[in-house]
Amino acid sequence: MMSDHAALILLTCALTVVVAALAGAGAGYLARRDRATYQAALARAVFTFAATLTLAATIASALAAVANRH
Repeated sequence: MMSDHAALILLTCALTVVVAALAGAGAGYLARRDRATYQAALARAVFTFAATLTLAATIASALAAVANRH
């Protein structure tokens, strides 16, 4: 059986991916509203998705480093 800690980590990862996907979809939608081509809108969506995941990973590692210091 999965521990509570592992379940919380898994849920947090899933939520982060969902938020990143929503941010990417929003960026793609706004790019299309700005009359960008489909390729350009997809590129903006992918970039936003990747940037959101990178930011979340950076924040998580910084918080882990601070938590391990004390």
